[in-house]
This record gives sequence, C-alpha cells and structure tokens, in this order.
Amino acid sequence: MTRHALTTGQPPYRLDSTGTDIQGEAAALREYGPATRVLLPGDIPAWAVTSQDLACRLLTRTDDISKDARQHWPAYSAGEIPADWPLRVWTDVVNALTAHGLDHKRLRLPLAQAFRPRRVRALVPHVENITGQLLDDLQATGPDEEVDLKAAFTGRLPLLVIDQLFHVPGHLRSPFRGACGDLFATSLSSEEMNAARLRINALITELIDYKRAHPGDDLSTDLIAAHDAGELNGQELIDSFLLVIGAGHETTVNALGHGVVGLSTHPDQLALAISEQVPWERVIEEILRHESPVATVVARFAVRTIHDEPTGLTFEEGDVIVVNYAAAGRDRLVHGDTADDFDVTRPTAHRHLAFGAGAHMCVGAELARIEARIALRTLFARFPQLRLAVEPVDLKPVSSFISNGYANLPVVLGPSAS
Repeated sequence: MTRHALTTGQPPYRLDSTGTDIQGEAAALREYGPATRVLLPGDIPAWAVTSQDLACRLLTRTDDISKDARQHWPAYSAGEIPADWPLRVWTDVVNALTAHGLDHKRLRLPLAQAFRPRRVRALVPHVENITGQLLDDLQATGPDEEVDLKAAFTGRLPLLVIDQLFHVPGHLRSPFRGACGDLFATSLSSEEMNAARLRINALITELIDYKRAHPGDDLSTDLIAAHDAGELNGQELIDSFLLVIGAGHETTVNALGHGVVGLSTHPDQLALAISEQVPWERVIEEILRHESPVATVVARFAVRTIHDEPTGLTFEEGDVIVVNYAAAGRDRLVHGDTADDFDVTRPTAHRHLAFGAGAHMCVGAELARIEARIALRTLFARFPQLRLAVEPVDLKPVSSFISNGYANLPVVLGPSAS
C-alpha cells in the first residue's frame, strides 16, 4: 500500500541534488503514492509527481498549471527565494520553457517553426553524415582498446547536429561543447552555476553577433529576425538560444548513452534490433521509457487550487510541482510488474513522458528520435560486439537530479563489421 508523507507524519522527502541513484530515488518516491511532498535543494518545498496518469493530467491543464515563476510562484515574486538558490537558472530564464499562456505561445512559435517537418527531414542526411564521420574516427581505436564513447560519439553527435541547426561557426563548437553540461549540474554551488551561465551567455552573444553578419536558412537567423521584429526582447533572444542548445544537447546525449548501455547489456534484444525483428522506432521508445533522459523537471506552479479526483490529492494555489519522468516511466499501473525491465518488445513502450506532454511538449522530440535511431542503428551495425568496459553499476552518473545520464561511457568496441 502506498502512503503519503503528510498523512504518515513523516517529513518531506529530501531530493538528492547529486542524482547519485536516479532510479532508486524514483522507486522510493513511488512508494509514497502518485505524488508526495519533497524538498528541493535549498529546502524549497514542492510536490513530486511520480504517477504517469497524474502527470499527464497536470501537464495538460494548460490554464491551471504554469511554468512562470514570476507570475505564479508567490514566494519567488515576493523575493523570498534566495538570490543564491542553486536552481535559479531554471526559473530566471525567459524562454518557452518558463513562460505561460500567450507569452508561451509567442516564445514557442519560432522554435516550432524551426522544427517543422520539412526542416527536420532536411537534417536527416546531416545526421547520417555526422554519425558516419564520428564512427570512422572511432575505427582507429583498436578492437580491444577501451574508449570513452561519450567523449568520442554520444556526447559529440547531438551538439554537432545543433551546430547544423544553428549553423554554428567552427571556432565556437568546442567552447559550446564544454559549457553545456554545467547547466544541468544541480550539485554545483550558486557561484559555480552563475559562472556557467555567464560563460554560455557570452558564447551565445558571440554566436548572435556572428549570425547577424552571416545570416542563413537556420534557427539562429529566425530567432534574430523575431527579435528585430519586436517579437522577442534581448533576454528572450539569448534564453531561447540557451533552451535549444542546452536541452537539445543534454537530453539526446543521455538517450544515446542509455541506449548503448541497455542494448549492449541485453544481447538478445540487441539482436532483435539489429535484425529489425523489432523496428528501431520501437527500440528507441523503450530506451526513452526505461531511462528518461530528463529525470525530474523543475518546476511548475499551481495557478489556482486543484483537486485531482482520481487520486484525492489537492494542490494549493502557488504550490511548486516537479514531475519525476524517471518514476513515471516505470509506473507499474501502466507497464505492469516488469516495468523495471528493459524490454524492446514491450507493447506499452511508447507510453512515456520523456518529451513531456501538453503545451510544453518538446518541440525537438522528432529530431531527437531521428538522431537516436540513426546513431544507435549505425553504431551497432559497425560494432556489433561493442561491450561496456565496466559493470553497469560502476558507471558514474552525471551530478544532477534533473539530467539522467552518464559522466562517461567506457566501452570496448570489438572488431568492426565493415
């Protein structure tokens, strides 16, 4: 029987800011019911939602649930949240991630246009070419040598695709690659987080200046045009770049990493994928369900008091709500008693929240799926005997309770099939 911290007299569950055991914490939170009281870093009280069905109901209540702290988090607007709160980067930014209502529609529009089907389809040959070039480079590694696949492949591919989307000049590519990860490191001090934000803002400003001088058919030019037309202010322009570069990179890196681990440690399922007895599209959905690339999403706010009839829970106006996608992906009410198992034949694999739901659903979801499908299919076709160089339990996670991924990915490639 599940229980809720408030009804048992227990104190709120304190979330681990280091993300040491994402799935262990998710399982512990599920024991308290569909949602429970937690403490975010800095002892900020919040609700953590772990039920897939409850999460879907809340995420689609567009008028009742907001992501705009300025409008709908009373403690924030009253100045009660410390200036050095380590998660302020997730509430202070002004882009489609943190906007509500008409502002959200305005800020999301240029991003949605950039990810329209024609532009996404046009990126497919680039994804294939980048994948092939990276794997050609990897081929120089001996079949029995250990290599960090994140540094060489899974961490590089998504940023190179974003470079293509934005047409980032060559001299800025390496600096962006080094700056993105710190935005998700929730264990950093406020000083370290501020320094990371200033570093990437400076890079974005340099990119904007370059793209003004070198416009093209790309997302950079579209966003700059929206700013020049008065549709975005200066901060909104920078923060919109930040959203796509940061989120588009980190989440896909994590998905690729989990795909490598899941498939290489389940050779029977890898065989199903390589032979395409199970289509790669279904394989990718199970990877996303089993290990959501984003573990916990910070943060949403109740615009008004909400009573959820199916669960009997009440969220008061101004309550902070975080959705634990990692927990929802293994909800036994949706996926049965085998929810913790990696199973590419699972009929409910597509029922996950890896890309969110409702008005804030990720605009780049289809591109991320394409990247994962091309990258993993090509990787295992080239190196079908690829294996981890360490036990899965010895893989070091990134230091974040938001981002669910690996700090590195040591593998042995084995002989090439080509």
